[in-house]
Amino acid sequence: MRIKLDENLPATLAEALAATGHDVDTIPKEGLTGAPDATVWQASQQAKRFFITQDLDFSDLRQFRPGTHHGLLLLRLANPGRRHLIDRLRTLFATEEVESWRGCFVVATDLKVRVRHPA
Repeated sequence: MRIKLDENLPATLAEALAATGHDVDTIPKEGLTGAPDATVWQASQQAKRFFITQDLDFSDLRQFRPGTHHGLLLLRLANPGRRHLIDRLRTLFATEEVESWRGCFVVATDLKVRVRHPA
């Protein structure tokens, strides 16, 4: 899966996901740290990448309707520390059919994963 990680995620997460066979890019590697959300989103979509973030600005399902983009995973963890983020994403990528999330709006909490598929 082609993935782009937002700047609010640990850099080591890119390495962890790449080690499992994913093509991972990050906002900081692109020189987009601090860029407006619209710029970050546009870069992700132009690169045809599944975007992973913790940024609530990407939580509006009406704005990010399934099927209108290459996929979005919004992480909503109670304790979003570096270690917990990495562990949760590793678990998700090991136990869920993430390839089926292309074009979907996905919200993952500590206990649940909600996937909104294109209509």
